[in-house]
Amino acid sequence: MEVGLAIPQMARGLDRSRVLGWCHAADNGPFSSISAGERITFRNLEGITLCAAAAVATERVRVMTNVIVLPWHQPSLIAKELATIDVISGGRLDVAVGVGGRWQDYAALASPFDNRHQRLDDAVAEVKRLWTGGAAADGESVGPEPVQQGGPRFYGSAMGPKSMARVAKWAHGVSGFTLMADVSEAKRQFAAAESAWASAGRTDKPRHMTGTFVSLGKDSREVLRRFAYEYLEVFSPDFAKQLSESMRIHDKASLRDLLVEMKEIGCDEFVVVPATSDPTMANEVAEVVAEVL
Repeated sequence: MEVGLAIPQMARGLDRSRVLGWCHAADNGPFSSISAGERITFRNLEGITLCAAAAVATERVRVMTNVIVLPWHQPSLIAKELATIDVISGGRLDVAVGVGGRWQDYAALASPFDNRHQRLDDAVAEVKRLWTGGAAADGESVGPEPVQQGGPRFYGSAMGPKSMARVAKWAHGVSGFTLMADVSEAKRQFAAAESAWASAGRTDKPRHMTGTFVSLGKDSREVLRRFAYEYLEVFSPDFAKQLSESMRIHDKASLRDLLVEMKEIGCDEFVVVPATSDPTMANEVAEVVAEVL
């Protein structure tokens, strides 16, 4: 099993020096990837821009969009943006995509919330076509050509059986997430992915990825609770309060146990999503990862 680090873009206080701190910690530590995702109506730094910055600030780890909400994006433009990141990273980009779950973000972009699953499928197909030399509307190709032959690998953020069946048609694997650090939930997701791959007639196995929110260091429990509440409040204050008070990965022992269990159930990559922007937390995570792997 590999362990990746997410740039804590949803946490307060993230600035240039801290972004660089997380990127350098990922590159110099026992980590496999550095990643960033998307949200519009929140305080976070923009995810694709962060991935471009991480591509330049690192040399070794893979750079991953985890996840970008592809229905928000015009396919020709996002194909160009992602190919650019693949070029400046030297071919280290992975692309995890999904449909998102917040209508507020769609509304802020004047993007329709309906039919988003089909639009995701269509956008993936179009981006892949453009990456392999397909012409845009004016008959010209959209460059640059990605470093990776055929383009970066796609991962789908899928939870239910219908979305898993869709993802099985075009993805290299599944990028999941478990809010409550629930190993049994992750195990069910992995099994569902393998079943969907088999039903799609595929002979390869899906790459299994999942992750959760983690806080280590001073006042870690309260830091995790506050971070989770602020992040989830968009769904409802009561929902955010209930879940944030149940978050449990706020010390080294709980993280160590979680990584051991995830490794045992066949997780290929576990992504640690920090609840603090302070990059010194990466050193503590690295100590735990070194023990487990």
